[in-house]
Amino acid sequence: MNSPHYILLPVSSLFIAVSLACAFFLNFLPWGAWIGIPDFVALALVFWSIHQPRKVGIGVAFLMGLMMDVHSAVHLGENALAYTLLTYFSIAIHRRVLWFKPLAQCFYVLPLFLFVQTMQILVRLMVAPDAQFPGWLYFSSSVLTTLLWPVATWLLLAPQRRAVDKDNTRPI
Repeated sequence: MNSPHYILLPVSSLFIAVSLACAFFLNFLPWGAWIGIPDFVALALVFWSIHQPRKVGIGVAFLMGLMMDVHSAVHLGENALAYTLLTYFSIAIHRRVLWFKPLAQCFYVLPLFLFVQTMQILVRLMVAPDAQFPGWLYFSSSVLTTLLWPVATWLLLAPQRRAVDKDNTRPI
């Protein structure tokens, strides 16, 4: 009850683009092939499609997915399909998720991240005849991405929390 409620400033489109680019470059790092590393692009897409669904939509998710497909050298459209569906379902639940605090929001975003990984595995198994199921440890990436959700919320909403003109007598 005593926690402050911030009136957020409008988000800059440039900040959204920079955060998506940073997430994309974090997926470029060499640890991307290891099992259990979070998908930073999926995290950023879910965050912005929940908080700014009019600025980050299915088109942005499709382009980010195509760029990830080219970078990962996987079947063209695997990540594009997964990120597009991820963004669609994120936009579908965005009003409900915003009612909760970031820790409670984790229960809503975990199924989204698990769904993305399931879609990626299903596409690989359908397209490649010699593909094998990578094991249940593969889904630890979704759990780690979900654990990063409160950190991402704090970090990506920080520029919107600052006051336009600082006034010590203003209660909000």
